[in-house]
Amino acid sequence: MTDPTPQFSTAEYQTQAGVEACKSCKQPLTGRYFRINGSVACERCTEQLKAQLPKDTHSAFVRGLVFGIGGAILGLVLYSGFGIITGIVIGYASLAVGFIVGKAIRFGSGGIGGRRYQIAAVLLTYAAVSMSAIPMSISQSLKDKKIQPPPRASQPASAPSATSSDETAQSADTASTSSAPASTDPQANKMSLGVAVVGLAILGLASPFLELTSPVSGLIGLVILFVGIRIAWQLTAGPKVDILGPFTAGAVSPPPPTS
Repeated sequence: MTDPTPQFSTAEYQTQAGVEACKSCKQPLTGRYFRINGSVACERCTEQLKAQLPKDTHSAFVRGLVFGIGGAILGLVLYSGFGIITGIVIGYASLAVGFIVGKAIRFGSGGIGGRRYQIAAVLLTYAAVSMSAIPMSISQSLKDKKIQPPPRASQPASAPSATSSDETAQSADTASTSSAPASTDPQANKMSLGVAVVGLAILGLASPFLELTSPVSGLIGLVILFVGIRIAWQLTAGPKVDILGPFTAGAVSPPPPTS
């Protein structure tokens, strides 16, 4: 064999004179052996495969998460940017966002996958797609304000006399003096800004379900979003390696598990 890496993708049995052989090295099984994804393997090849499997570590997960966040930001920019420039919101862009996030996490982790990677990919994909509603809504509001005509200035019924003008100016000065605004509190401004940001974030995260006010288009958008989430889930799945054993050559071994 030119490739030293054991291959156990499909179940295949090599026999010679009724003796089972290892799927990888083709040597007859003697002593202990294992079943890997339904294929028989000798003990040496099994240990070699275990040593080559990627190890999930905290640093690998952190790198995958950082890359995933970057992929989610990129997906959000692409999704909302396309909607802002063209004025068209295409739900199928959710599929691209799920693909970008899944690939980014996979790349950052060095090919390691697993349940926590999948959960991170699902959350980041949903956040990227749902939060894209915020910049698109802000852009639409700014466009609507530009379209609105300026308010008309009302003409006074009659020119005010000099006496009434002086009285009006004096009363205005008095009112401005008595109702002078208090000094602004920076802490209060920060709190109000924080409340506004949190409110926008909540509305953004809920936007896919708020679209259900239009039942047909909202339901279609949700289905497409869940398909994009499923893409991210599948891309970040861990390698499926089922190792059963050890068994003893010559003894009756259980049949390979059926999927």
